[in-house]
Amino acid sequence: MSSQRTYVLVHGAWHGGWCWRRVTDRLTAAGHRAFAPTQTGLGERRHLLTPEVTPETFALDIINLIEAEDLRDVYLVGHSFGGRSISVTADRIPQRLRRLVYLDAGLPENGKSAFELMAPAVRDARLAAAQAHDGGLSMPPPPTEAFGVTEPADITWIERHLTPHPTATYALPITLTHPLGNGVPATYIRCTNPGYANTVKSAHYAQSRDDWQYLEIHTGHDAMVSAPAELTDMLLTLP
Repeated sequence: MSSQRTYVLVHGAWHGGWCWRRVTDRLTAAGHRAFAPTQTGLGERRHLLTPEVTPETFALDIINLIEAEDLRDVYLVGHSFGGRSISVTADRIPQRLRRLVYLDAGLPENGKSAFELMAPAVRDARLAAAQAHDGGLSMPPPPTEAFGVTEPADITWIERHLTPHPTATYALPITLTHPLGNGVPATYIRCTNPGYANTVKSAHYAQSRDDWQYLEIHTGHDAMVSAPAELTDMLLTLP
């Protein structure tokens, strides 16, 4: 492998490729290739929001990018809900990947939806919000403070970009035909200040895996916004 690395950065719920800008700029400046696709129905692709946007759609967004660009030895990073998309990608095309990086991400379980893995009160609140918003098609964004962002300028920037998230991607299960990660080396980066309640279980699982690298970064859930330099340094020093 050449010294130039290839990173594919997958955003979480309500976000888009835009949220990685401060990281992709740094990775590119360091001489690497960085892709930050937006999942179907979100961000600048919000006009594609339909009931047919499912977890499979999200997985194909990433798989098709990697195959269309003929990317290899990919460092595939998934933030928050993006952990599900990168897990399915590894299940399908592990030969294209060098490492999975779960950034404060929720880890999926085969045959289960994201809603099934959430606290019932959180799930019910999101479903109620979706119903009130547009009849259940999508979930409106929560307050930006939920992502652990505190700088007023950052809050303003994020709020301008957040878009409703397709409910079906949470409500429908994903299918994994291999064990989680499918043999691809994995790193889990936990955001600790403050901790994000929805990913506590996943972080504990990652920490328990002797074959996974477990790291922590002292910032809020949206580390790519609140601590882009520190996060980029972590990504650049991964094995």
